[in-house]
Amino acid sequence: MSDNKDMELIDENGKRLDGREFDELRDIKIEAGILKRADGSAYIEWGKNKVMAAVYGPREMHPRHAQEPSKAVVRARYNMAAFSVPDRKRPGPDRRSVEISKIISEALEEVVFVEMFPRAVIDIFIEVLEASAGTRCAGLTVASVALADAGIPMSNMIASCAAGKIDGHVVLDLGKNEDNFGEADVPVGIVPNTDKITLLQMDGNLTKEEYEEAMELAIDACDEIYEIQRDALKVRYSTTLEDHGEPDDEIEKIQEEA
Repeated sequence: MSDNKDMELIDENGKRLDGREFDELRDIKIEAGILKRADGSAYIEWGKNKVMAAVYGPREMHPRHAQEPSKAVVRARYNMAAFSVPDRKRPGPDRRSVEISKIISEALEEVVFVEMFPRAVIDIFIEVLEASAGTRCAGLTVASVALADAGIPMSNMIASCAAGKIDGHVVLDLGKNEDNFGEADVPVGIVPNTDKITLLQMDGNLTKEEYEEAMELAIDACDEIYEIQRDALKVRYSTTLEDHGEPDDEIEKIQEEA
Protein backbone atom coordinates (compact mmCIF):
# COMPACT_ATOMS: atom_id res chain seq x y z
CA MET A 1 0.00 0.00 0.00
CA SER A 2 1.15 3.56 -0.60
CA ASP A 3 -0.18 6.97 0.30
CA ASN A 4 -1.09 9.27 -2.56
CA LYS A 5 -3.20 12.27 -1.64
CA ASP A 6 -3.80 13.08 -5.31
CA MET A 7 -5.40 9.71 -6.11
CA GLU A 8 -9.13 9.83 -5.38
CA LEU A 9 -10.45 6.27 -5.10
CA ILE A 10 -14.11 7.13 -4.44
CA ASP A 11 -16.00 9.46 -6.77
CA GLU A 12 -18.39 12.28 -5.86
CA ASN A 13 -21.34 9.86 -5.97
CA GLY A 14 -19.79 7.63 -3.32
CA LYS A 15 -18.86 4.92 -5.83
CA ARG A 16 -15.52 3.25 -6.38
CA LEU A 17 -13.68 4.12 -9.58
CA ASP A 18 -14.88 0.94 -11.33
CA GLY A 19 -18.48 1.59 -10.30
CA ARG A 20 -18.67 -1.11 -7.62
CA GLU A 21 -20.34 -0.82 -4.26
CA PHE A 22 -18.10 -1.06 -1.18
CA ASP A 23 -19.15 -4.71 -0.59
CA GLU A 24 -19.13 -5.84 -4.23
CA LEU A 25 -16.79 -8.41 -5.78
CA ARG A 26 -15.25 -8.09 -9.20
CA ASP A 27 -16.58 -10.57 -11.78
CA ILE A 28 -15.23 -14.08 -11.23
CA LYS A 29 -15.21 -16.99 -13.67
CA ILE A 30 -13.61 -20.38 -12.97
CA GLU A 31 -13.10 -23.33 -15.31
CA ALA A 32 -11.82 -26.73 -14.15
CA GLY A 33 -9.94 -29.35 -16.17
CA ILE A 34 -8.27 -27.11 -18.73
CA LEU A 35 -4.98 -29.06 -19.10
CA LYS A 36 -4.98 -32.65 -20.37
CA ARG A 37 -1.50 -33.63 -19.17
CA ALA A 38 -1.89 -32.38 -15.61
CA ASP A 39 -3.52 -34.57 -12.95
CA GLY A 40 -5.79 -31.61 -12.19
CA SER A 41 -6.07 -28.05 -13.42
CA ALA A 42 -8.18 -24.91 -13.30
CA TYR A 43 -8.29 -21.37 -14.66
CA ILE A 44 -9.73 -18.25 -13.07
CA GLU A 45 -10.57 -14.79 -14.36
CA TRP A 46 -11.10 -12.43 -11.45
CA GLY A 47 -11.63 -8.91 -12.66
CA LYS A 48 -8.65 -8.39 -14.93
CA ASN A 49 -6.62 -11.13 -13.22
CA LYS A 50 -6.02 -14.28 -15.24
CA VAL A 51 -4.49 -17.17 -13.27
CA MET A 52 -3.96 -20.84 -14.10
CA ALA A 53 -3.16 -23.73 -11.74
CA ALA A 54 -1.94 -27.25 -12.50
CA VAL A 55 -1.57 -30.15 -10.04
CA TYR A 56 0.80 -33.13 -10.39
CA GLY A 57 0.80 -35.96 -7.90
CA PRO A 58 0.82 -37.41 -5.39
CA ARG A 59 4.17 -38.65 -6.68
CA GLU A 60 7.53 -39.61 -5.22
CA MET A 61 9.30 -36.69 -3.59
CA HIS A 62 12.68 -35.71 -5.01
CA PRO A 63 15.21 -35.11 -3.62
CA ARG A 64 14.59 -37.97 -1.22
CA HIS A 65 16.11 -36.21 1.78
CA ALA A 66 13.21 -33.74 1.55
CA GLN A 67 10.62 -36.50 2.01
CA GLU A 68 8.35 -36.55 5.05
CA PRO A 69 8.14 -40.16 6.38
CA SER A 70 4.61 -39.76 7.72
CA LYS A 71 2.94 -37.45 5.22
CA ALA A 72 3.00 -35.83 1.81
CA VAL A 73 4.52 -32.44 1.14
CA VAL A 74 2.20 -29.89 -0.44
CA ARG A 75 4.43 -27.74 -2.65
CA ALA A 76 2.84 -24.72 -4.32
CA ARG A 77 4.86 -22.61 -6.71
CA TYR A 78 3.41 -19.19 -7.48
CA ASN A 79 4.86 -17.34 -10.44
CA MET A 80 4.01 -14.16 -12.28
CA ALA A 81 4.72 -14.34 -16.00
CA ALA A 82 7.06 -11.65 -17.29
CA PHE A 83 4.23 -10.23 -19.40
CA SER A 84 1.62 -10.27 -16.60
CA VAL A 85 2.17 -6.62 -15.63
CA PRO A 86 2.58 -3.46 -17.77
CA ASP A 87 6.23 -3.04 -16.80
CA ARG A 88 7.84 -6.32 -17.83
CA LYS A 89 8.65 -8.40 -14.78
CA ARG A 90 12.05 -10.02 -14.49
CA PRO A 91 11.60 -13.78 -15.07
CA GLY A 92 12.12 -16.20 -12.21
CA PRO A 93 11.27 -16.25 -8.52
CA ASP A 94 11.60 -13.14 -6.40
CA ARG A 95 11.05 -12.49 -2.71
CA ARG A 96 7.32 -11.85 -3.15
CA SER A 97 6.66 -15.01 -5.18
CA VAL A 98 8.61 -17.12 -2.67
CA GLU A 99 6.54 -15.68 0.18
CA ILE A 100 3.23 -16.26 -1.63
CA SER A 101 4.28 -19.80 -2.60
CA LYS A 102 4.96 -20.53 1.06
CA ILE A 103 1.68 -19.18 2.42
CA ILE A 104 -0.38 -20.97 -0.27
CA SER A 105 1.45 -24.24 0.43
CA GLU A 106 0.75 -23.90 4.16
CA ALA A 107 -2.90 -22.98 3.57
CA LEU A 108 -3.56 -25.96 1.29
CA GLU A 109 -1.78 -28.38 3.61
CA GLU A 110 -4.51 -27.61 6.16
CA VAL A 111 -7.17 -29.26 3.96
CA VAL A 112 -5.28 -32.00 2.07
CA PHE A 113 -5.22 -35.42 3.75
CA VAL A 114 -1.42 -35.50 3.64
CA GLU A 115 -1.19 -38.53 5.99
CA MET A 116 -2.54 -40.72 3.20
CA PHE A 117 0.59 -40.22 1.07
CA PRO A 118 3.81 -40.59 3.11
CA ARG A 119 7.06 -39.65 1.37
CA ALA A 120 5.13 -38.16 -1.56
CA VAL A 121 4.79 -34.65 -2.94
CA ILE A 122 1.78 -32.88 -4.40
CA ASP A 123 3.01 -30.16 -6.75
CA ILE A 124 0.80 -27.19 -7.54
CA PHE A 125 1.98 -24.74 -10.17
CA ILE A 126 0.20 -21.37 -10.14
CA GLU A 127 0.90 -19.14 -13.11
CA VAL A 128 -0.32 -15.55 -13.18
CA LEU A 129 -0.88 -14.64 -16.82
CA GLU A 130 -2.31 -11.19 -16.16
CA ALA A 131 -2.16 -9.37 -12.82
CA SER A 132 -4.45 -6.68 -11.48
CA ALA A 133 -4.38 -6.89 -7.65
CA GLY A 134 -5.46 -9.84 -5.53
CA THR A 135 -3.43 -12.51 -7.30
CA ARG A 136 -2.57 -14.42 -4.10
CA CYS A 137 -6.28 -14.82 -3.32
CA ALA A 138 -7.01 -15.79 -6.92
CA GLY A 139 -4.09 -18.23 -6.88
CA LEU A 140 -5.21 -19.95 -3.68
CA THR A 141 -8.81 -20.13 -4.91
CA VAL A 142 -7.95 -21.63 -8.30
CA ALA A 143 -5.36 -24.01 -6.80
CA SER A 144 -8.08 -25.46 -4.56
CA VAL A 145 -10.24 -26.18 -7.61
CA ALA A 146 -7.28 -27.78 -9.40
CA LEU A 147 -6.66 -30.05 -6.40
CA ALA A 148 -10.30 -31.11 -6.40
CA ASP A 149 -10.12 -31.71 -10.16
CA ALA A 150 -7.10 -33.98 -9.55
CA GLY A 151 -9.12 -36.03 -7.07
CA ILE A 152 -6.78 -35.23 -4.20
CA PRO A 153 -8.48 -36.24 -0.91
CA MET A 154 -9.32 -33.04 0.98
CA SER A 155 -11.62 -31.99 3.79
CA ASN A 156 -12.82 -29.15 1.52
CA MET A 157 -11.61 -26.46 -0.83
CA ILE A 158 -10.34 -23.07 0.34
CA ALA A 159 -11.94 -19.86 -0.87
CA SER A 160 -9.95 -16.66 -0.60
CA CYS A 161 -10.64 -12.95 -0.90
CA ALA A 162 -9.27 -9.66 0.39
CA ALA A 163 -10.88 -6.61 1.96
CA GLY A 164 -9.19 -3.32 2.74
CA LYS A 165 -9.48 0.40 3.26
CA ILE A 166 -9.55 3.19 0.71
CA ASP A 167 -10.20 6.89 1.35
CA GLY A 168 -11.26 6.04 4.90
CA HIS A 169 -13.82 3.40 3.82
CA VAL A 170 -13.62 -0.38 4.32
CA VAL A 171 -14.21 -2.12 0.97
CA LEU A 172 -14.17 -5.60 -0.51
CA ASP A 173 -11.86 -7.00 -3.20
CA LEU A 174 -9.46 -4.16 -3.93
CA GLY A 175 -8.71 -3.35 -7.55
CA LYS A 176 -5.32 -2.33 -8.89
CA ASN A 177 -5.37 1.37 -8.00
CA GLU A 178 -7.10 0.63 -4.69
CA ASP A 179 -4.37 -1.85 -3.83
CA ASN A 180 -1.59 0.53 -4.90
CA PHE A 181 -2.93 3.71 -3.29
CA GLY A 182 -5.28 2.46 -0.56
CA GLU A 183 -4.63 2.45 3.15
CA ALA A 184 -4.88 -1.25 4.02
CA ASP A 185 -5.26 -4.71 2.49
CA VAL A 186 -6.35 -7.90 4.34
CA PRO A 187 -6.18 -11.15 2.31
CA VAL A 188 -8.21 -13.96 3.90
CA GLY A 189 -8.58 -17.66 3.07
CA ILE A 190 -11.19 -19.87 4.74
CA VAL A 191 -12.54 -23.41 4.67
CA PRO A 192 -16.22 -22.60 4.15
CA ASN A 193 -17.83 -25.60 5.87
CA THR A 194 -15.86 -25.04 9.09
CA ASP A 195 -15.00 -21.31 8.82
CA LYS A 196 -11.40 -22.26 9.61
CA ILE A 197 -9.01 -19.49 8.56
CA THR A 198 -6.00 -20.83 6.64
CA LEU A 199 -4.67 -17.52 5.32
CA LEU A 200 -4.66 -14.15 7.05
CA GLN A 201 -2.33 -11.27 6.31
CA MET A 202 -2.54 -7.51 6.65
CA ASP A 203 -0.73 -4.68 4.95
CA GLY A 204 -1.46 -1.20 6.31
CA ASN A 205 -3.29 0.04 9.39
CA LEU A 206 -6.85 -0.54 10.55
CA THR A 207 -8.69 0.17 13.76
CA LYS A 208 -10.20 -2.78 15.62
CA GLU A 209 -13.64 -1.88 14.28
CA GLU A 210 -12.35 -1.51 10.70
CA TYR A 211 -10.52 -4.82 10.95
CA GLU A 212 -13.67 -6.62 12.13
CA GLU A 213 -15.67 -5.03 9.31
CA ALA A 214 -13.04 -6.05 6.75
CA MET A 215 -13.00 -9.62 8.04
CA GLU A 216 -16.79 -9.86 7.87
CA LEU A 217 -16.78 -8.60 4.28
CA ALA A 218 -14.02 -11.00 3.24
CA ILE A 219 -15.56 -14.06 4.91
CA ASP A 220 -19.00 -13.40 3.40
CA ALA A 221 -17.34 -13.03 -0.01
CA CYS A 222 -15.47 -16.32 0.47
CA ASP A 223 -18.81 -18.08 0.89
CA GLU A 224 -19.92 -16.58 -2.42
CA ILE A 225 -16.66 -17.58 -4.13
CA TYR A 226 -16.99 -21.12 -2.76
CA GLU A 227 -20.23 -21.52 -4.70
CA ILE A 228 -18.44 -20.42 -7.89
CA GLN A 229 -15.74 -23.04 -7.18
CA ARG A 230 -18.39 -25.74 -6.70
CA ASP A 231 -20.20 -24.72 -9.87
CA ALA A 232 -16.97 -25.00 -11.87
CA LEU A 233 -16.52 -28.58 -10.67
CA LYS A 234 -20.16 -29.41 -11.38
CA VAL A 235 -19.72 -28.21 -14.96
CA ARG A 236 -16.52 -30.23 -15.25
CA TYR A 237 -18.22 -33.36 -13.87
CA SER A 238 -21.33 -33.01 -16.05
CA THR A 239 -19.14 -32.51 -19.12
CA THR A 240 -17.20 -35.68 -18.27
CA LEU A 241 -20.44 -37.65 -17.99
CA GLU A 242 -21.61 -36.32 -21.34
CA ASP A 243 -18.31 -37.35 -22.96
CA HIS A 244 -18.43 -40.88 -21.54
CA GLY A 245 -22.16 -41.41 -21.28
CA GLU A 246 -24.33 -41.81 -18.22
CA PRO A 247 -23.53 -44.94 -16.15
CA ASP A 248 -26.83 -46.62 -17.10
CA ASP A 249 -26.22 -45.87 -20.78
CA GLU A 250 -22.77 -47.45 -20.56
CA ILE A 251 -24.17 -50.62 -18.98
CA GLU A 252 -26.84 -50.93 -21.68
CA LYS A 253 -24.18 -50.45 -24.37
CA ILE A 254 -22.01 -53.23 -22.92
CA GLN A 255 -25.00 -55.58 -22.66
CA GLU A 256 -25.96 -54.93 -26.28
CA GLU A 257 -22.41 -55.60 -27.48
CA ALA A 258 -22.31 -58.85 -25.48
